[in-house]
Amino acid sequence: MTDRLTAPAKVNLSLSINGRRLNGYHDLASLFVPVAGLADTLEICPGAAGGGCLVQPELPGTPPERNLVFRAWKAYGQATGFAPDLSVVLTKRIPTGAGLGGGSSDAAAMLRWLQSRAGQRALGQPELVSLASDIGADVPFFLQDGPAWAQGIGDDLEPVALDLSAFTLLLVLPEVHVSTAWAFAAWDEFAAPRPAANVSARCLTTGTSTHKRRVSLSPLMVQNDFEAVVFPAHPDLRILKERLLRMGAASAFMSGSGAGLAGLFRECSLARKAADEFQSNGLSVHLEALRKWGVAKW
Repeated sequence: MTDRLTAPAKVNLSLSINGRRLNGYHDLASLFVPVAGLADTLEICPGAAGGGCLVQPELPGTPPERNLVFRAWKAYGQATGFAPDLSVVLTKRIPTGAGLGGGSSDAAAMLRWLQSRAGQRALGQPELVSLASDIGADVPFFLQDGPAWAQGIGDDLEPVALDLSAFTLLLVLPEVHVSTAWAFAAWDEFAAPRPAANVSARCLTTGTSTHKRRVSLSPLMVQNDFEAVVFPAHPDLRILKERLLRMGAASAFMSGSGAGLAGLFRECSLARKAADEFQSNGLSVHLEALRKWGVAKW
């Protein structure tokens, strides 16, 4: 019997970097919003006896033991003693290096599947969240359903109610890979000589002042501090953000450490027109009507 799991993407509607810890991790404040329509899938079935967890196909440039699905299976087994032999077919639809959390979502899907079948060996919720954060800072978010404020290294989560039903989300997904490790290192170099109040990347576009205004989202402000270092290194990403604004997006932003760009459109027809234009230029896009969420359940 095969179980088919869905691992959705996310966007960071807001992302502030608030400092670097002595251990090298960074303190963040970010609003995570799920993107249900863009998702990887995991097809899980029993594996050969003694075979462990075989994840196929192998991801380019990622040794099997570094795949986050395998790491989640291994970590859960070490914590609980429940490590069934599995064969996993992973179908990637969320681009890697796009700031959309694909690998973290895949890991969380595996953890949720194992947790549902571990019986008396299942972890308590705090222990499961702690295990997830050891795998990756974004993994705990995908253990719950719905938006959440993330603080700390991204694992201190507060589920929130959020109404984005007035907006259509357009994701533009260029074939650019931005390393999260590089982005943090670049931010440290950028922010070090500057007072904290002056390091936010609040206005990096060159459009008219009306395009630079942010849209209050109950009452959140769309921003991403990583834009200050990623855009100079990848100027085409800045150009894509500007195009989203010129095409009628009420607000546009980069998700996570990039390279995915997102536009929030009040008029669905404008979002569709923009999506068609980006596709005609050879760019991958994802279009999704957003919704109203209540407080997510863990």
